[in-house]
Amino acid sequence: MNGDMSEMVELTIMMPCLNEAETLATCIRKAREGLERAGVRGEILVADNGSTDGSIDIAEKEGARVVRVKEKGYGSALRGGIEAARSPWVIMGDSDQSYDFSRLEGFVEKFRQGYELVMGCRLPKGGGAIMPGAMPWKNRWIGNPSLSFIGRLFFQCPAQDFHCGLRGFTKDAYRTMELKTTGMEFASEMVIKATLKKLRIAEVPIVLHPDGRSRPPHLKPWRDGWRHLRFMLLFSPRWLFLWPGLALLLLGLVLAVPLTISPILVVHVRFDTNTLLVAGMMLIVGFQVFFFGVFTKVYSVARGLLPENGQFDTFLQLFSLERGILGGLLLGAVGLGFLVAGILKWKAAGFGLIPYPDSLRLVIPAVTCITLGVQTVFSSFFLSILQLKHGTVS
Repeated sequence: MNGDMSEMVELTIMMPCLNEAETLATCIRKAREGLERAGVRGEILVADNGSTDGSIDIAEKEGARVVRVKEKGYGSALRGGIEAARSPWVIMGDSDQSYDFSRLEGFVEKFRQGYELVMGCRLPKGGGAIMPGAMPWKNRWIGNPSLSFIGRLFFQCPAQDFHCGLRGFTKDAYRTMELKTTGMEFASEMVIKATLKKLRIAEVPIVLHPDGRSRPPHLKPWRDGWRHLRFMLLFSPRWLFLWPGLALLLLGLVLAVPLTISPILVVHVRFDTNTLLVAGMMLIVGFQVFFFGVFTKVYSVARGLLPENGQFDTFLQLFSLERGILGGLLLGAVGLGFLVAGILKWKAAGFGLIPYPDSLRLVIPAVTCITLGVQTVFSSFFLSILQLKHGTVS
């Protein structure tokens, strides 16, 4: 499978390894069986991330090729292994006996159909199965379904099992994805980037078996679950910033406009200037959060972290620094108008005490509009600076 035959290698089965002496030999043997069953010429590659329990010796004795990856981290081990793979197709999976490397025909079939990322699916609704004791209840019923749902919602990923560790991909697709992370987030980044770059993605049903090791797994469910969720949020400015910001803006506007005119009575509940103050806060916070989303999207596209988006590009083409400044000045002028009205009312009272609700119904919109105007002007300048980096300043 090595040496002068490397040109003929069609598939690499790659396993990251960190002290997997208990299970590694069985995984390698099953991988060899999987190559024979699938009818492909391949290699078995172990990406060792600093094992001290004899895993390297076991891998070499079993006929696997070993690449030593010095940089620590799950993602680093995978990256090192993928770069060392000699074939156009790579299937990766953990070396703890949870995945059956002897049954890879479905992956090979999808590769031959032209798919670029082939995900295993452990979930029954995708035809897979989870054997008793193979997955902790919190992962099976909370973590994996929740994170998979969020992944599909945020990125429209077709995979049912977003975080399955047994997956295959082409080397060309791997280069196209331009993956950056070195830790546990590597697996999420792969699926996200493949989806955003519109690669051809398919799923094949697999069976998840109990971990064959006597020691606890490297995975920490709550910590690593949060790391995956955090990564998905960071890669989705729409859901982290844009939609929450727009929701706050709209809710604040719906409340602020009628309350600026008069109190609102709903059943026996009276909404007045205190609610107006809260609405002003919603408008200011929502506006800033929305623009955080715009800033993040521009920066991410410029750095190559996210692909360009036609609708967002249209928004940027409509935007200009001059329009932003003009909009900010108009908002500021509206605020000054409310402020002048409040001062005139104060003057009419001889600069003494004026009715409490009447004064706030003018001052709160004044402060809100002036603040939004200032934010608009300086946000426009900052967005223009980011667009200089992006090369689309207008």
